[in-house]
Amino acid sequence: MARGMIIGGRYELDPNSRRKGGMGEVWFGYDKRLDRPIAIKFIRVDRQPDGKPDDELTKRFVRESRITARLEHPGVPAVYDCGTDGDDLYLVMQLIKGVSLTDLIAEVEELPVGWAAAIAAQVCSVLAVAHANSLVHRDLKPANLMLCPDGTVKVLDFGVAAALSPSATKLTATGVVIGTAEYMAPEQTMSGTTSPQTDLYSLGVILHELLTGENQFAGGTPLACMRKHVDEPPRPVRELRPDVPEGIERLILWLLAKRPDDRPSDATLVYERLVPFCRDLPPLPGFVDGTAAHPVRMYAAVVGRVAATGSKTPAVETPRSASPALRGEDVRRVRKDAGALKAESRFRQAAELLAEAVRSMGPADDEALELRIELADVLFLGGDYRRAASEFQRLAADLASRRGEDDHLVLRFRLMEANCHAALGDTTLALDQMRRLLTDEERFGVDEDRILELRRRIGLLELGAGDRTRAGRTLRDLLPDLERRYGSGHPNVSRVRELLDGLTAAR
Repeated sequence: MARGMIIGGRYELDPNSRRKGGMGEVWFGYDKRLDRPIAIKFIRVDRQPDGKPDDELTKRFVRESRITARLEHPGVPAVYDCGTDGDDLYLVMQLIKGVSLTDLIAEVEELPVGWAAAIAAQVCSVLAVAHANSLVHRDLKPANLMLCPDGTVKVLDFGVAAALSPSATKLTATGVVIGTAEYMAPEQTMSGTTSPQTDLYSLGVILHELLTGENQFAGGTPLACMRKHVDEPPRPVRELRPDVPEGIERLILWLLAKRPDDRPSDATLVYERLVPFCRDLPPLPGFVDGTAAHPVRMYAAVVGRVAATGSKTPAVETPRSASPALRGEDVRRVRKDAGALKAESRFRQAAELLAEAVRSMGPADDEALELRIELADVLFLGGDYRRAASEFQRLAADLASRRGEDDHLVLRFRLMEANCHAALGDTTLALDQMRRLLTDEERFGVDEDRILELRRRIGLLELGAGDRTRAGRTLRDLLPDLERRYGSGHPNVSRVRELLDGLTAAR
């Protein structure tokens, strides 16, 4: 890919540093303005059928870059900047010095059990923070994990997969699945659905590979790998390496459960199971410098002495000074300012502005209601699904009492709440809410297009939850209705046929 040596007027690329990856290229260079080394990841952008670049992808990329930049954790490289260079997207990041786990696995004949556990535990600490902030990695693999000379692990490429597609399953219109086949959870391969448990499954594959030196789901083609994830039971690690403790073997099998609901509930639980095995960390010459007094280890040794307690000290909130209630022109100004921020994908700032305005008004106020709706939508767009779910729930309840349960906004807010729970990985709750919503929408005679899309969404979630029987029934019942409504060549019709073919092949 030909490009100038200076990007964005300040980033000077090293012409000998270009490295190709699955989603684009990575270059090393310098930020001329701040005089520091940086890494720049360029994202390959596919073009639309008319030859124009995908503008929607650019918007999603900026959005996800900003969400990722809010992820503060020592195990995540800092995001410095993002932008466009011609038709290409780029992300400017902290330059990490270390070795990828791909190289570590290839070069170390047998990685000590303690180090495998320590690496996985550090990844869990990153995932715990990310998942709490509604971020799912979606493409965890050894190539995206770096072991640094001080023994720390860095998790790369957070947010990249999410930026490439609204559902994180397709790369624009080309149909390329996002993720790496050898590490993809069954629900990701079958329906493209992801959740925190999707990342935990990938971590289980990686931990098994760290201990055995081989990926048990590797195949001749990506499709063959995917079929193994869906159909083949995981092989106990002690069959290949008997010195691995039984506790780690049980944990890996738990992580590799086919159904997301059968895996550990969260990354913190996995971390707690791994920590007892991290005590023996022998030297790793050439990879980890065990002799120098690294500042990071000095810092961590002190922080690690902080006593953990079973109860939390209640936070003391500083009382907010009462703000005068907004009215008329002030409300219009807030909405205009929030709209401008939203247009620039500054969702977090827009949410803060709207939330402050809502607090100054009565919740039943008509103008406050409009601001609350905008707040919920902005929270969803910004990836703050937990807050968004609560806002949508309250909006649906308040409007139902005032306008009735069949009001179109009430139904929309119920759907949005369910979508939030699905994004957070709480598939059981999301499905329950969507099924009840479907019953009500059919009873109220809602628009057929909306009902068909809800049925399709339910089928995808059922498939993602590992309930193939129910998903097959939902999708088989849906297919003739989609064909009648849209014709046999419609993309949704083709996608449902593909899913049903996959379910048939999996039997």
